[in-house]
Amino acid sequence: MAVAGLSFFKLSFLLSLLSGGSNVLDPIFRPVSESGLVGKFPPSCSRIECPKYEVVHAGNGYEIRRYDATVWISTEPIQDISLVDATRTAFFQLFAYIQGKNEYHQKIEMTAPVISQVSPSDGPFCKSSFTVSFYVPEKNQPDPAPAKNLHIQKWTPRYVAVRQFSGFVSDSTVGKEAAALDSSLKGTAWANAIEKSKEDGGVGSDSAYTVAQYNSPFEFSGRVNEIWLPFQIDD
Repeated sequence: MAVAGLSFFKLSFLLSLLSGGSNVLDPIFRPVSESGLVGKFPPSCSRIECPKYEVVHAGNGYEIRRYDATVWISTEPIQDISLVDATRTAFFQLFAYIQGKNEYHQKIEMTAPVISQVSPSDGPFCKSSFTVSFYVPEKNQPDPAPAKNLHIQKWTPRYVAVRQFSGFVSDSTVGKEAAALDSSLKGTAWANAIEKSKEDGGVGSDSAYTVAQYNSPFEFSGRVNEIWLPFQIDD
């Protein structure tokens, strides 16, 4: 009974995280979103494993990071008009995966962030495409467990332009934050590198941007979310 209760709590916790806290926190108690944060360490990464990175440049409202090779387990693309709804739907699969519904029947530790790669639609009422991914713990990365309807993404080392924002992720904020990141990068060498990477079909060409979510819905302060624009630079 205690184990079942714990599993239900973990599922509620994770789905709430991915739904922007809906049905968990009344909007009147939600903190005002603060955009353009730079260099704030996500609090959850002091408690659970997160991918390691090096900050190579801090700009006005953004930073450039370099990530080593990482492994992610990902859903197939989900067509939806809402990032929040698509992410909630996708996470049922990811939660089952870490609870042992994989070919190795292996339970896997929770990590952060959970990311949603976004490929927007061409029109306001058309469905976008969302691929939701779970960062595989380092100890599992040499041989990540396969699973039905999920696929493994093995990321090569890459650079990522990052904009941080606080509060709870919602469909109304992510587009604005992504546009703000794009605007802050304009005229920089980083913007040119991002564009070239997309044109060459390299890192970052498979989506317009990525949303990274780190926190529990029960954390009222210190919330950190991120917009990512991955790219590569020829060394």
